[in-house]
Amino acid sequence: MLNHTTTIIALSVFCLLSTDQAAADSGQSAHAPFPPPLESYGDGNMVDLLDVLANRVEKGPLNLWATALFLGALVHSFMTHRFRHLAHELAGKHAQRVRDGVTDRLVSVPSKVLHFLGEIEAVFGIWVLPLIVVMNATVGGGSTLEYIEERVNFAEAVFVVVIMTIASTRPILMLAENTLRVFARLGKETPIAWWLSIMLIGPLLGSLITEPAAMTICALLLSEKFYSCMPSRLLAYGSLGLLFVAISIGGTLTHFAAPPVLMVVDAWGWDTPHMITQFGWKATVAIILSVLAYYFVFRKDFRRLQPNSPAAQQKQGPIHVWVTGGHLLFMVIAVMRSHEPTSLIFVLLFFLAFVEVTEDFQKNFTLRPPILVGFFLAGLVIHGGLQQWWIAPVLGRLGELPLMLGATVLTAFNDNAAITYLCTLVPTLTEELKYAAVAGAVAGGGLTVIANAPNPAGVSILMKHFDDGVSAAGLAVGAIAPTIIAVLCFLLL
Repeated sequence: MLNHTTTIIALSVFCLLSTDQAAADSGQSAHAPFPPPLESYGDGNMVDLLDVLANRVEKGPLNLWATALFLGALVHSFMTHRFRHLAHELAGKHAQRVRDGVTDRLVSVPSKVLHFLGEIEAVFGIWVLPLIVVMNATVGGGSTLEYIEERVNFAEAVFVVVIMTIASTRPILMLAENTLRVFARLGKETPIAWWLSIMLIGPLLGSLITEPAAMTICALLLSEKFYSCMPSRLLAYGSLGLLFVAISIGGTLTHFAAPPVLMVVDAWGWDTPHMITQFGWKATVAIILSVLAYYFVFRKDFRRLQPNSPAAQQKQGPIHVWVTGGHLLFMVIAVMRSHEPTSLIFVLLFFLAFVEVTEDFQKNFTLRPPILVGFFLAGLVIHGGLQQWWIAPVLGRLGELPLMLGATVLTAFNDNAAITYLCTLVPTLTEELKYAAVAGAVAGGGLTVIANAPNPAGVSILMKHFDDGVSAAGLAVGAIAPTIIAVLCFLLL
């Protein structure tokens, strides 16, 4: 069952080790640092933002090209549903031509190409290709290779692949389901009761098991307990946006679970007590208010949902305690090694072996969704690392309220972990500005698929419940209300 995937992962280990060796061999490289340090632009005395940006484009023309390609990828991510729609149309026309005997080719290549372009997880990876071409032409192959091998941190992408793989297995899902069932029973396990339990409790679990794991578990349970009941389009997108915002802010009760928080804890000396007192309790209030508000707004839509038959669940056999314990152990080890990509790959290899041994307790195990999500995040960090030339001066010139709102908006166009990381590069931030930056970044983490690292995992799991996939506009509309509630809670409480 796992021979091909294990081989792929083993090759990945070799590539990682080879990359480490190549980086070591090139340690004496004469290449100038790329992207150049922000202080190297010599614009510290410039007051006008446009002058700063113009100076940086003049000294580094690649800055403009990199941002243009990043915006191209962003626009592409908003159009993926259109590509998938065209792919389905071409596939239908090709099938008709096969039935009419016009062609004997069973596969429509243009349809497959359009379908691939419509995979939102592939978008930023696709746009890395023209970026590499432009980088080679402007700064040379050596600097390009050095940037990807040494300057880009793929730890987050690898961690999401590993934790999503573990969290999506049947033993972990059954454990999470049985835990949430305790609360769902208060509402007789109706779709509404499950929705409330998952939305209220699931995101807060992200502070313990990390946000990617919480997203995977919540999305899979919502798929089975809620989305399978065919909610209205408005309720479907509202729930998706609410989930993404709740996951983004729900990981702020600790200092190790949310990617945007991880980016600042070492630089700013934040710990779990600080996160609970400054962010966590406010995030909890925001989640409760958002869930109750959506429940009130969509109460008529909820009443139209019909419970699923539990027959399918009754056919599943019990899971031995040692099997669930083994999965939990692998999850704990993955969290402990979350900053070590090579170690994470070996954890995944051993976990795949464990899954093969416990195959009788697994169901529909696949690596495709986690790998696609990892591909998305890998492409995103490659692009995101080249955007600091304009994001840092923009953030550094904002006051407390503008910074919070600016971070919220910018998060929609870049990963919120990148936003908070760039804030650590601004030496003039006061404690109030640091708070504003992180609060805005986590509050805006549900507005788009790229706004928060776990979001692609949620889209990958729930996409099948949306016609032609998840619409970027639909997600933004569904997330805007809980985003505003989160901003107000962080601002006023």
